[in-house]
Amino acid sequence: MLYRFATAATLSLLAPAAFAGDLTLPMAEPAPVYAAPAPAASPNLVFTLSGGIAVKPEYFGSEDYTVGPSFGFGLNFVDIGPVNFGSADPYYQAEGLGLRGSFRYVDERSEDDSPELAGLDDVDETYELGLGVGYQSVRFDAFLDVRYGIGGHESFVGEVGADVKANPSERLTLSAGPRLLFGTDDYASTYFDVDEATSTLSQYDADGGLMTAGVEVGAKYRITDNWGVQGALTYDRFVGDAKDSPIVQQGSEDSYGLSVGLTRRITLDF
Repeated sequence: MLYRFATAATLSLLAPAAFAGDLTLPMAEPAPVYAAPAPAASPNLVFTLSGGIAVKPEYFGSEDYTVGPSFGFGLNFVDIGPVNFGSADPYYQAEGLGLRGSFRYVDERSEDDSPELAGLDDVDETYELGLGVGYQSVRFDAFLDVRYGIGGHESFVGEVGADVKANPSERLTLSAGPRLLFGTDDYASTYFDVDEATSTLSQYDADGGLMTAGVEVGAKYRITDNWGVQGALTYDRFVGDAKDSPIVQQGSEDSYGLSVGLTRRITLDF
């Protein structure tokens, strides 16, 4: 009897402590506070430069070929004041209509290098700069460019082209399509006029219009986000007043070209 009473008393003393332990709730850990990530800076200008070597005729209409520099320019993204177009993403695939930059380098023409042109004025090297409108999609591109020459010819030229594209891999793009080149009267006069007859060339006055019609086959390979390599094979045939020029008639109506070079994507933030 005494043993039962002692056991009950002991349990009665321990019970409040046990229940007190069961009713004590653990304190919740405070939720971690993370700072919001800073928004990624957006550049103001992104463009692509290309440079390499090119095999092409010594001058428009020449049947002799030379190796010289090859330059190119492409406008990827602009965000300056109210002007905003393109994308700064190196993997962005443009769709639909948009603006584009255009550039072409034309080598000098000299009678010292081409004795058959004795009596004609030399023409300095020309840098053609301009803009264009292009349509882009995964499998098809088209463009219309207008450029102005600085140096040898100071006149306008226009170029129209289209390409069918294929992607054998995510880094490689193949393309092929027609090209048409138009020039003003000043452009035609610079390269196809014969102001005074020479021993081999009769006098001739060329008018502007369609200068050449041809095709281009190209390939581009992306090495990194900013670096790449590209190449192109071209064929052009002189037409219209350019074809009838004595300069072309004593040379060749057909013009072939090959260019290979590196491309570098440049991002500017100002």
